[in-house]
Amino acid sequence: MTVAQALIEFLAHQWTVDGEHRSRAIVGTFGIFGKGNVAGVGQALRQYALSEPTLMPYHQARTELAMVHQSVGFARMSRRRATFACTGAAGAGSTGMLTGAALATAAHLPVLLLPSDPLASRVSEPARGYAGFPHDATVTATDAFRPLSRYFDRVHRPEQLVPAALGAMRVLTDPAETGAVTIVLPEDVQAEALEVPAGFLDDREWVIRRPRPDRTELARLLGALRDAARPLIVAGGGVLYSDAAAALRQLAEASGIPVAVTVSGLGSMPDDHPQYLGPIGTTGTPAANRVARGADLVLAVGARLSDLTTSSGTAFQHPGVRVASITLSALDAVRHGTLPVVADARETLLDLAEELADWSVQAAYRQEYTRERAAWREQRDRALTRHRRALPSTAEIVGAVDEASDPEDVVVAASGSTAAELPALWRPRSELGCHIEAATASPGYEIPGGVGVARAAPDRDVIVLLGDGAYLMLHSSLVTASAEGLKIIVVLVQNHGLAAVGRLGQLAGSDHYGTLFRYHDSEANSFETGDRLPINLATNAASLGVDVIRIAPSADAIDELVAAIREAKRASTTTVIHITGDPFIEGPSGEGWWEVPAAEVSTLPDTVSAREVYEERRAEQRRYLR
Repeated sequence: MTVAQALIEFLAHQWTVDGEHRSRAIVGTFGIFGKGNVAGVGQALRQYALSEPTLMPYHQARTELAMVHQSVGFARMSRRRATFACTGAAGAGSTGMLTGAALATAAHLPVLLLPSDPLASRVSEPARGYAGFPHDATVTATDAFRPLSRYFDRVHRPEQLVPAALGAMRVLTDPAETGAVTIVLPEDVQAEALEVPAGFLDDREWVIRRPRPDRTELARLLGALRDAARPLIVAGGGVLYSDAAAALRQLAEASGIPVAVTVSGLGSMPDDHPQYLGPIGTTGTPAANRVARGADLVLAVGARLSDLTTSSGTAFQHPGVRVASITLSALDAVRHGTLPVVADARETLLDLAEELADWSVQAAYRQEYTRERAAWREQRDRALTRHRRALPSTAEIVGAVDEASDPEDVVVAASGSTAAELPALWRPRSELGCHIEAATASPGYEIPGGVGVARAAPDRDVIVLLGDGAYLMLHSSLVTASAEGLKIIVVLVQNHGLAAVGRLGQLAGSDHYGTLFRYHDSEANSFETGDRLPINLATNAASLGVDVIRIAPSADAIDELVAAIREAKRASTTTVIHITGDPFIEGPSGEGWWEVPAAEVSTLPDTVSAREVYEERRAEQRRYLR
């Protein structure tokens, strides 16, 4: 067999086992072919498509980045039990996957990358894709994957395939280590033959480990919980990946501890649960952030406690606050925590619930967070109310999506004002029902990520919410949805610019500079003063083979949006719903903060004022190491 043929057949026989769940680890391969992979991986996929069509399904991609985004969306929706392989041609075809690699690694989501290298023989160098650094003749463009990958290997010789492939699967199926996994395949090596050990091609099961907590670490955490008067649980994406939502509710209900969530943890508790305070941090709710400020023990479960979650280090202000962390990642466990518990979320929560059966928080604390929760919900309801403006706010659009969707639907967002306001406004009603890419907030992730979610959950409607800026960056995956008969519903909000970045500019004293979609004013050297560009994104979407519903500006725009979403839900194919919104109407404040420095010296009054506010908030920053 060739190296490529052996690799494809090997991948087709890899399985993950997670308790009672058994599924293929690599469910298919995305690929864009060119010099570098057409005679190797491309030939292997075609050969198996003709001889064994179900062995390794092949999926066309429109951009290399989009195929990685699809894989990430699929992996999250599959609770990290399955993913795709992605192959790119040499040079730009492979390096186009770099941004996706960074996202997968940052989010701890598995994806297998198979970038191509120039000929290993180097007879005809310099070749395209060959970096040609004078100090190191072995460096190629694919070396850029090294710092972005959780595992990296390059198959210089055919015999190296076996250990490289096994090493890749080890990391892909390890919940503590997973992320982007890269095997670089030189063009000629892909097509070279080798004698393949029969056992290499047999079915192989990879058990996803769910380690119990160490007894000493668990005892320390239990002691801290029993001593705490105002504990708070912060649930992250790890709760969903370890299927620990039921265990989380069990502990919360038994102990009375309130629960806030990270953006990735949305859906780990339903909105109507009396102890659910909503998201915490920069894009959080006032209820979660106010309770967090007074918490004396913060228990992070499956959460990295990123700057968004901690409001850039200002979230927890109790003078004696301690931070405990339950996670499979030892790095994340000690990043902020003085009480690390390196273990599976579900197993640890079950142990805590059993040990704390005779303990609960005081009634006064229950009453306090219940009042904060009720006040937040009233504030949210007011923000979601129809105001009958010709150009609705982002909050009203989120409310329409919420109203028209069913409990099992999945809403997808990643960047811009929609992703900024969605966490605090959304009412999660099911696990994995809110998919916001927060690890890198990659603009353009929304549509390919939504297609990936649809692949993983074909029985659930997927509603993608994005602005025109994100749409313009990576809308080509609509063609993929059309070609494969995949259904997503895209709510495209025309803001005539980058609304969320404009708001960041205001925080930094730069106003909306460089964020408005307008004609260039050459005399003023500015995009701020020209007329709006006559962009017709609805027509653009229609040209890509999907159905389009246009909603004109009017007082009835939100009513029409609700009706359009319901109509799209009844359809069997992808629909894009185009609506124009007002980017300057901000939703309710969650009282969180994000560190966006303002220039220390400036001639602009706005910048001077922004710097003063920045210094005030930065004074509240602290390290939680007590």
